[in-house]
Amino acid sequence: MAEPKKTRTRLSPEVRKNLILDHAAEVVATEGVSALSMDRLGQKAGISKSLVYAYYPSMKELLQTLLKREYRSLRIRQSKAAEGAETFEQLVRQTTNTYLSYIEERGQILDRLAAEPSLSEHGDPTEYSRNTAVEFVAEIVHHHFGIDINIARTAVDISFGMPAAAGHYLTRHNVSRQTVEDITVAMMVGSIEGLQRNYETALKPLVRNTDLE
Repeated sequence: MAEPKKTRTRLSPEVRKNLILDHAAEVVATEGVSALSMDRLGQKAGISKSLVYAYYPSMKELLQTLLKREYRSLRIRQSKAAEGAETFEQLVRQTTNTYLSYIEERGQILDRLAAEPSLSEHGDPTEYSRNTAVEFVAEIVHHHFGIDINIARTAVDISFGMPAAAGHYLTRHNVSRQTVEDITVAMMVGSIEGLQRNYETALKPLVRNTDLE
């Protein structure tokens, strides 16, 4: 008796595109970007090379889409972590913990993608949706610490470089993630607390008699 023919599962274009990106991420993580090809991705996804090109006209576009997907996933995780914070220290710790955990899990993919010359303008994970994230935290700093919103916004924007530096350090040195997390949180919280003290004594605008009239 002949075996029934296997029917190919029809996937939606969006699912198929994500499947291609999943295979690309796997190859990048294990072998590097140079091991990627449209032929290979088509074979892994069970589709023709021409269909891969239909979804991603060039390897550059595919890699850019993959990198943005990684960053989007990281930012979503951080946003969810921030929702449960009840103090500023918790906010910083939970988002930093999420960032460093993601770097431990996916850091090799991010490093290899960011090293590609064609992706140089997308090379910092903290740049993805940065303005929205900075505005969110700046509002908290403004209300919680009583710091002018413009100064708070500048301070938060600068501080966003600390997790990225911590992530780079974590992937290049034999040190525990908890240690890196503790140091990063102490530096970020301490910098805002120091700014608050400095704001009260040096940065806060003067109130002159004419302003009171």
